[in-house]
Amino acid sequence: MYDAVLFDNDGVLVSRTAYEALQEAAWTTFMTLGIENPDPDDVESIVIGVSPETVQTLSDRYDVDPDTLWETRDEITAQRQYDEIDAGRKTPYNDVNALSRLGMPLGIISSNQQATVDYLVDRFSFYQSFSLAYGREPEIVSLERKKPAPFYLERAVNELEADTALFVGDNDSDMRAAANAGIDSAFIRRPHRHHHNPTPEPTYIVNDLHDVVDICRRGVSMA
Repeated sequence: MYDAVLFDNDGVLVSRTAYEALQEAAWTTFMTLGIENPDPDDVESIVIGVSPETVQTLSDRYDVDPDTLWETRDEITAQRQYDEIDAGRKTPYNDVNALSRLGMPLGIISSNQQATVDYLVDRFSFYQSFSLAYGREPEIVSLERKKPAPFYLERAVNELEADTALFVGDNDSDMRAAANAGIDSAFIRRPHRHHHNPTPEPTYIVNDLHDVVDICRRGVSMA
């Protein structure tokens, strides 16, 4: 049914990073750049879901080079996530070993930093079955390429030479990215998504990675 399966990483394969840790990294970013009393709303604006326009606005407001601002933010955020991983607070879900039953190329498409994705891949052995793992480059342009843009999905499909790929995610942006790339999607109901109604409507709604394996091996619809 599919000749490749792509996965979002945080909230799908591994637990999400605690928001407080990301928030702390945002405050540290401003302190590192010598901005001692930033507006709390400005700090909040670079925690998650950051746009290039936000980076430019903050760089103008605080007289900081936009590339320096973003590279500093990404580096500090990545380091904070390393700490969460090393402390055992960011770990794989219990069902990731089910993916070993899939006899097809697997890939990761994450909106997290490439450095954080690489750190996870090096740390946990189940990632050895993945053919590729894409995260964002530490550059402002990556903010225009992250999901729901199809940029990284399309790159992965091309690299894997896949004719029919499935993308598994836990966010609306994942479902939109799959739709924008013209591939099927599966919305996984991890504990933080039990009551969420995804938009746009995914091809499948699954409870866990075992369901994903069943879809790919037997073509069983879970929608």
